[in-house]
Amino acid sequence: MARGCEPVALTCPVFFVGFMGAGKTSVARRLARVCGVASVDMDTYIERREGKKVKEIFAEAGEEGFRAVETAVLRELGAAADPMLVSCGGGVVVTPANHEVFRDAGFVVYLEVTADEAAGRISDTSTRPLFQNLEAARARCAERLPLYEAVADATVNTAGKSVPAIAREVQRILEKEGILCPQPR
Repeated sequence: MARGCEPVALTCPVFFVGFMGAGKTSVARRLARVCGVASVDMDTYIERREGKKVKEIFAEAGEEGFRAVETAVLRELGAAADPMLVSCGGGVVVTPANHEVFRDAGFVVYLEVTADEAAGRISDTSTRPLFQNLEAARARCAERLPLYEAVADATVNTAGKSVPAIAREVQRILEKEGILCPQPR
């Protein structure tokens, strides 16, 4: 997929947004592996930083408390010295302050997926506090759609595509935009 083992670097952070099950983490990991750049899953980072699961943070602090932690982490990752591929939680777009971070800090790739397709991809919805039934997921997905579109610098439809195919598409976009650049040896 990549240009062999030619070293590449990111010129700015790349944030992956989209509904639960869009493939944000899988695509970021794949792209990181193929291109030799760093990636981080925001929810995993939050869990390590806070010492508890996202589900527990939601239960203890509510959605508002979780979103405050999420914004702080997004700012941290956006300001990191070495730009990374950042897979964001599905609801990161509901906080207006995060839109500023996206605009000021990096490049946003929106991985588009329907709630129905996402439901088929998520094997264990118990780890997803806001995906407890399909009807609610459809409503939440529709509600967030304009927010994903508003922050996106690029949109990739993921319907019927494999993770490697989506990663290749994102890689081409990032190369074309001058965000994923060859490094001199």
